[in-house]
Amino acid sequence: MDDFLAARSQMALSLGFHIIFSCIGMVMPFFMAVSHYLYLKTNHITYKHITKAWSKGVAIFFATGAVSGTVLSFELGLLWPKFMEHAGPIFGMPFSLEGTAFFIEAIALGFFLYGWDKFNKWFHWFTGVVVGISGLASGILVVAANAWMNSPAGFDYINGEYLNIDPIAAMFNDAWFSQALHMCIAAFVATGFAVAGVHALMMLKQQSVDFHAKSFKIAAVFGAIAALLQPISGDISAKFVAKNQPAKLAAMEAHFHTEKAAPLIIGGIPDTDNQTVKYALKIPGALSFMAHGDFNAEVTGLDQIPKENQPPIAITHYAFQIMVGIGVLLMLLSIAYFIALWKKKAWLQQKWLLKLFVFSTPLGFIAVEAGWTVTEVGRQPWIIKDVMRTIDAVTPMPGIVYSFYIFTAVYISLSFIVAFMLYRQIKMVPQLYGSTPSQ
Repeated sequence: MDDFLAARSQMALSLGFHIIFSCIGMVMPFFMAVSHYLYLKTNHITYKHITKAWSKGVAIFFATGAVSGTVLSFELGLLWPKFMEHAGPIFGMPFSLEGTAFFIEAIALGFFLYGWDKFNKWFHWFTGVVVGISGLASGILVVAANAWMNSPAGFDYINGEYLNIDPIAAMFNDAWFSQALHMCIAAFVATGFAVAGVHALMMLKQQSVDFHAKSFKIAAVFGAIAALLQPISGDISAKFVAKNQPAKLAAMEAHFHTEKAAPLIIGGIPDTDNQTVKYALKIPGALSFMAHGDFNAEVTGLDQIPKENQPPIAITHYAFQIMVGIGVLLMLLSIAYFIALWKKKAWLQQKWLLKLFVFSTPLGFIAVEAGWTVTEVGRQPWIIKDVMRTIDAVTPMPGIVYSFYIFTAVYISLSFIVAFMLYRQIKMVPQLYGSTPSQ
């Protein structure tokens, strides 16, 4: 492994872990706020127990997210010094504001964790809401910085110099809204189904059924609503990519030839040598409609992109197919769940529905990882689209491969520690909050 590949691999590893911690840290406070609100309105002790249990999970992911996010900040400077030298002054504002949101989140979380029976009950609840809002704001600001890399704005690039810098225009670049919307909804989908899946498993085991049933419903409703909204944000993102990043769209769809009435490709194995896709299901005109709102519109293919500017086709295509496929599965499960809530209440007592949620526990996060793979790999070979190539931004410092191995060990260890802490939290529910359905 050369240093360039090691640097990219280390960044991918760090982002891959951080995105899970940050998604849960962004979304869980809203689950917590809902259960806390239900406790204040109904005075049902189970909702208080749920709130306290979830608040411990929020604290765990806040700490791990803070650590992994800090590591990423250092890695940007250490691994990509040329990128930060030029890009730092341009898109530094969202990172600065993200730091402010992070401090607000930390203060609010401290108030919430230690404010039980000390504050006014509604002020205490409000501090929990602030944790969620500030966490969501942090995520949006970081995504805005990443969006700038896909749609650079707020500067003039003249003779290799970055002039007339406008940080506001850089932050609110053309890609920020579509990326932030898609990422935020994805976070709710992934976290909602993951949390619902864990509680569904406990219900199947008949452990603290009332506690887990109420927890399951809150998480499942959040996840299901988000899953049904996700295609809307996906459509917005697809249209942006089609207009501003035709190479990425062509790689996503393994669309080798520019043509009108372009078919949507489902599945398949890209054959880059022969510029075709084997074993794929093709829907005529669907890609043209999804990209441009017209079944006969022309869609740019890879044949119009210089070879040196093409992203890795197979990885981008497979990641996109995984993301979309999982999204469809979770959307179908969401429809089934809402049918159960409104029309077929007997389904809620059936093991098959709970087993489907257990099966879906990791799927949302797999889709999130696949989506970020599409975003980052699909932009290659550019670290700043059409301005700076990734290979030109990497550090000249040797020995990055050893840093990659060390960070791999650290993140794997951290993941095991977090998993163990969460396992203990779940196992302690009967002892802390009661083990019978009546409690």
